Amino acid sequence: MTGHDAEEKRAEAPPNDAYRPSMLFLAVITVVSAAADLASKGWAKAALSGADKGRSKSIEVIKDHFDFIYTLNPGGAWSFLRSLPENLRRPFFLFVSSAAIVFIVSVYRRIHRDQWAMRWGLPLALGGAIGNLVDRIRYGSVIDFIDFYIIRNGRETHWPTFNVADIAIVAGVALMALDTFLSRKTRGGSGEPVPPAEPLTAGPAPDAPLPPGEA
Repeated sequence: MTGHDAEEKRAEAPPNDAYRPSMLFLAVITVVSAAADLASKGWAKAALSGADKGRSKSIEVIKDHFDFIYTLNPGGAWSFLRSLPENLRRPFFLFVSSAAIVFIVSVYRRIHRDQWAMRWGLPLALGGAIGNLVDRIRYGSVIDFIDFYIIRNGRETHWPTFNVADIAIVAGVALMALDTFLSRKTRGGSGEPVPPAEPLTAGPAPDAPLPPGEA
């Protein structure tokens, strides 16, 4: 093995202090986001479900635009697949939520030091997934209570009602997309840092023959 080959192998070898993402950071952000979701749902159930009167009520936050109203969503985020039969919908979403949790943890363990957006995005999405999974296990549906809408020509147009878990998931996915964009931009799309250009040298190459009379 030549000296040049030995230097290349040393350059390719992983450093002894290889970066390992903090599992404590993952746990803290996940717990905080899941706890915020579950606490807000607990408040919505107590304040808006109207269990004593047998009917739901709403709280107007911004007139004609933003209300809090208690709903149970058997589907996914933004009421996705809510019309699917119960015997298919519940096991489907339980499986998807569990698989997402395993996937997020496995991806988090492989992130690099410079992937700050991914480091925040994964635990946010994980906390949201856990919050909605807890609801599905307890109720078979997810508690939604954030209702945005507009009124045009006397008719209300509503965005699908959502919750804090959905916000955390969307924020997490947005940060993951940002990480993908930044990785392609800074690493040339190959996942590796772009090497600097070779400096140009003026003057003859070392092995170039000398002009006659200068030997």
